[in-house]
Amino acid sequence: MSRILAIDHGTVRMGIALSDELKMIAQPLEYIPAEPLENFWESLGKIVLEKEVEMILVGMPRNMNGTYGPASEKVRAFIAALREHLPDMPVRTWDERLTSSEANRLLIQGDVRRNQRKEKVDKMAAAILLQSYLDAIG
Repeated sequence: MSRILAIDHGTVRMGIALSDELKMIAQPLEYIPAEPLENFWESLGKIVLEKEVEMILVGMPRNMNGTYGPASEKVRAFIAALREHLPDMPVRTWDERLTSSEANRLLIQGDVRRNQRKEKVDKMAAAILLQSYLDAIG
């Protein structure tokens, strides 16, 4: 059985989350530094192979009114590069509105210190994004 991997795109860090094999539960996995980009692609490729990923879900930023802003153009460019690096991997996008703020809220509720939240918020946002997708398809 294979898994779905979610990416919360960022200019500094890319949050990575992974589904279980039944595609019911999302788990934060890690974050990968966005730069240098070649290291990111190498790390992502290893995860895809090791975790037997069948699809990648990328968070698509939208404005609160549903329109797409400048951040979505960066994500579209990232997705184009992702498809070049992993040409046989299906890639889908999913609305990521409020995932980072929800991740921060959960970490604050869990008494995670501010300096530790920076390192955890991206992978938590990816897990929230993925869980939203899994709930929608479930």
